[in-house]
Amino acid sequence: MKKLTFRGGVHPFEGKDLTENAPVSVLEPGRELAFLLSQHIGAPAVPVVKKGDRVLTGQLLGEAGGFVSARVFSSVSGTVKGIEKRRNAKGALTDAVIVENDGLYESTPFEPLPGMEEYIRVFGLRPSGNWYGPQDLQGRDAQAVLDVVKPDEILKQMEPSQVLDRIRAAGLVGMGGAGFPTHVKLSPSDPEKIDYVLINGCECEPYVTCDQKLLCERPGELIAGLKAVLKLFGKVQGVFCIEDNKPDAIQILKKALRREENIFVAPCRTKYPEGAERSLIKAITYRDVNSKMLPADAGCIVVNVSSAYAIFEAVFLGKPDYERLMTVAGDAIATPGNYLVPNGMYYREIIQQAGGFTQTPEKLIAGGPMMGFAQADTEGVSTKTSSAITALCYDIISREPETQCINCGRCADACPARLVPSHLAHMVEKRRLDQFEENYGMECVNCGSCSWSCPARRPLAALISQGRQTLLAQKRKARK
Repeated sequence: MKKLTFRGGVHPFEGKDLTENAPVSVLEPGRELAFLLSQHIGAPAVPVVKKGDRVLTGQLLGEAGGFVSARVFSSVSGTVKGIEKRRNAKGALTDAVIVENDGLYESTPFEPLPGMEEYIRVFGLRPSGNWYGPQDLQGRDAQAVLDVVKPDEILKQMEPSQVLDRIRAAGLVGMGGAGFPTHVKLSPSDPEKIDYVLINGCECEPYVTCDQKLLCERPGELIAGLKAVLKLFGKVQGVFCIEDNKPDAIQILKKALRREENIFVAPCRTKYPEGAERSLIKAITYRDVNSKMLPADAGCIVVNVSSAYAIFEAVFLGKPDYERLMTVAGDAIATPGNYLVPNGMYYREIIQQAGGFTQTPEKLIAGGPMMGFAQADTEGVSTKTSSAITALCYDIISREPETQCINCGRCADACPARLVPSHLAHMVEKRRLDQFEENYGMECVNCGSCSWSCPARRPLAALISQGRQTLLAQKRKARK
């Protein structure tokens, strides 16, 4: 069978062998945690606590600041030290609730759905650090979980609005990086138009393997989470989209879904950026999505694997979103692996518990090396969208000098949006933003394939991103 894919793309060094076979470790939160009130696209959360308040694990710290916003919860118990500024992954200062951890981890009570008692009894439910791998609990395969949870029976007793309310109450956002509030994504203007729900398990970003771990170790929960989403749209197809460099995950999901009629696995060709929303929709459905459209306009809802797992915890267990699996990798990390990380931990503490640096890295990235954000220090904090920290001994790009464009066309061949990045970058350099827009510069998905493929080492993606941001700022100013 021909592997599903899209036009363009590149094949960077994967580096996944560093972490894909490592067991999941649970990190211990530090003495102080910082919970950013803006961990998502949209309005920042509004703080509902003040200095001196005592909070519990899973307690609400910030209420959603509007419809396109999301709640923020504490991952520890302790005392609020105040509302202070902290830098996000992009380097911008944003308000954060600072909590002093008391080490007790006292929790607010969760509200599991009726019927989940057996799951909690068999597999356990702790307020934090709830992780069991295959080496800890034999027989914990997808079918065993589904037989205990019985998601079809449980969801049959619920209205779609109840499912959506539990997702909204848990503060879920897209955990693949964009951070779009999940309850908004699952509330399209025309629900009848939706005919595909795609679970994005491609994880095409080099070094990152946290989603692969979930596919292999939590398939039953992922299927239950997908079924909760399908409940919102009636007769639609659910698709687990997995790149073919994860054969174990593909076989595990295929085996688990052999009795399902409307959920199947779609093996995709291993290629970057297969996991980008537009690329994935094109590969699976052959439908095009442009910058003026949402995936829902093409009849698709795309949900990241980590988001699907969070949906299971929110809907079936009533657990808020305050911790996630995260990959810490790169040749500068002493013990690369996948870690269960409480939101609000400082990067320095995460790296320290991953064994620290083998040497001072030349490049520290929040996220993966293709679409992540370079960090000046280790003072950043983990959020709902923190999928990885990548530390590299050598910054190859800075070591190779930029030269003149030779018009080879490699950037155009690599571009999944079918643009000519070298020309667009030249327009930005010359400040010809009108030409930039006329030549579809706003259609760039900022994947970085052009920069990776450029033999002249021109910062094409950075220049195009600069042009897009400038143009958007101009339009916002004109509207005001």
